[in-house]
Amino acid sequence: MISATLLRRLAKTARGAAKASYSPYSQFAVGAAVLTGSGKIYAGVNVENASFGLCNCAERSAIFTAATAGERKITCVVVYTPTPTVTPPCGACRQVINEFGPQARVLSICDSDDRLDLTLDTLLPGAFGPGNLG
Repeated sequence: MISATLLRRLAKTARGAAKASYSPYSQFAVGAAVLTGSGKIYAGVNVENASFGLCNCAERSAIFTAATAGERKITCVVVYTPTPTVTPPCGACRQVINEFGPQARVLSICDSDDRLDLTLDTLLPGAFGPGNLG
C-alpha cells in the first residue's frame, strides 16, 4: 500500500517535472514520476522531435531514467497532464510499465480533481512480457 503522503509527493514530482517538458509542437507538457522497488522516485517529461516518430513520453523517460540507475521494479507511476480531464498512459508506455511493474499502480492526474487510479494489469490486460519469452 502506498501512503497518501507518498502519493502526494509523487504527484508533486510529476507536476513539477512537466515544467521541463520539451513540447514545442504539441504544447502538451506531460510530467511523470515513478516509484521504484527501492523506494526512490524518478521523474520524466515528454520530449518531442521535429520527426514526430522520435518523440518520447514522460512515463517512458522516467522509467528509462530509473533503469539507467539500476532500478528493475516499478511499483507506482503518476502521470500529470495540463488538462481538465485525465489522460492515461499510451499503449507504448503501458507496455514499458509492464516490463518493470506488471502490477504497478498507475495514477493519472490533471488540473482538476479528476483522477484515474488503476493497476497496470487493468490498463493492459493479457500483456506480453518477460514471462512470454520463457
